[in-house]
Amino acid sequence: MKASIIIAGLAAAFTFSGCTKDFESINTNPNSPAVTRPEYHLTQAITQTAYAYAENGFARRPAALGRYITLIRNNDYELFRWTAVDWSDIYQRAMIVKTMQQEAAVTGQPAYTAAGKVLMAFNMAYLTDLYGDAPWSKALQSVENGNIKPVYDSQEDIYRSLLSLLKEANTELKNNGAGIDAKADAMFAGSALKWRKLANSLRLRMLLRCAKNYPTAWTEMQEILSNSTEYPIMGSNADNAEVPYQGVKKDDSWTGGPLNMIDNDFQKTKASKELVDALITRNDPRLELWIAPVSSREGATIDKNLFVGIPHAYTNPGDYNGGESHQSTLSSYFRQNKPATFKASLMLWSEVCFIAAEAIQRGKVTLSGQTAESMYLSGISSSMEYYGLTAEAAKRSYYEQPAVKYNGTLEQLITQKWIAMTFRGAEGWFDFRRTGYPAFVAGPMAFQKTFPVRYAWPTTEQDVNIDNYNAAIKAFGADDINTKMWYLR
Repeated sequence: MKASIIIAGLAAAFTFSGCTKDFESINTNPNSPAVTRPEYHLTQAITQTAYAYAENGFARRPAALGRYITLIRNNDYELFRWTAVDWSDIYQRAMIVKTMQQEAAVTGQPAYTAAGKVLMAFNMAYLTDLYGDAPWSKALQSVENGNIKPVYDSQEDIYRSLLSLLKEANTELKNNGAGIDAKADAMFAGSALKWRKLANSLRLRMLLRCAKNYPTAWTEMQEILSNSTEYPIMGSNADNAEVPYQGVKKDDSWTGGPLNMIDNDFQKTKASKELVDALITRNDPRLELWIAPVSSREGATIDKNLFVGIPHAYTNPGDYNGGESHQSTLSSYFRQNKPATFKASLMLWSEVCFIAAEAIQRGKVTLSGQTAESMYLSGISSSMEYYGLTAEAAKRSYYEQPAVKYNGTLEQLITQKWIAMTFRGAEGWFDFRRTGYPAFVAGPMAFQKTFPVRYAWPTTEQDVNIDNYNAAIKAFGADDINTKMWYLR
């Protein structure tokens, strides 16, 4: 489907899992209701958003740029040989959210409108985080006014709009948050408070991301952190914004499980050297949970450890260390359709801890009763708790190790955040391009020595929205994977 059609917003086309066959007859059926209930679209919006974001963090460019996996074959992602990337899936999810909000307005259910603002902000923030400038203010409007060629908004304007949207959602959920169907809410079971915590936690994520070029970022972060009554944020793993996998069919199963990956794909996807080495260096109990040991150490040519990650953009990676019997894949924990504890997340409590720790460490905010060190340690411990490794971490004296014991450096903080964010969307890549940590390097076969900082706009834009595409280039810069977006300049 053309990207411009997605952007323009043919709402009903996405209401029934994207199927457009017999569209007119379906929507004129006298036995069908003219307006469906918003709770049906809430379930769809939540699950599609969470599953897609998780899939990006395991099988797409963000996983390779975040250095979590190494692709032995078909590895253009980590060679930085990138072509333009379609964005229709994100606009499709945004259209589902908009449809839900329209239904909520008709049926008088404001809680769905507010929850929709949170989901809309999440999806559109991810879009602009990937592409920079993009259609937003005039997107999704073909039904209302026939606009099928929306202009591109600057990333700064998009961010300002979405930050306001999240703030509005928090207030609306505080005042009119009752009534979300617990069965329809696959993430929070109808809890308005948890939706508010996600809204405010997402604001913290976005404010930190744009702080370099958004003058009031630290002030707004402080406002949130200073008033937990007005702006509650996540406070434990119980507040995590995540959706469990059902493991029944491909679409509701973890991306690394058998329903999504054939046998050859298991061999193609290896554990990255950066991740394995970081875990080994810290005697990290997540190593044994996440990474499978090599089948044989005898005959290894480079690394004779029990766990061996594979370098990125390496010459003949399938032959590294003497071949595949001397290379680690991901463990059985990640090779299930429905992992025991791993879920598709939008945001975790551990990330909020590291966000607060960084802001405090930079001397930009304060948090009552907390220090940068205490929040840094909470970020690690919440990740250990998530994976059921609290006791094992204590047994290993994990926190007393020189590499783990708090030293006040950004590199240490971001490295621990990167480990905790393994397979969590694009967070590892986004933090690396913002801070330079962990200090990844391009592999020897990479097409360029610098890491890409964005996706190129879809090629369909040059076919169906060329005037606005050209105007965007004049305002933003070259449509190139190395052109920095507003908050990185």
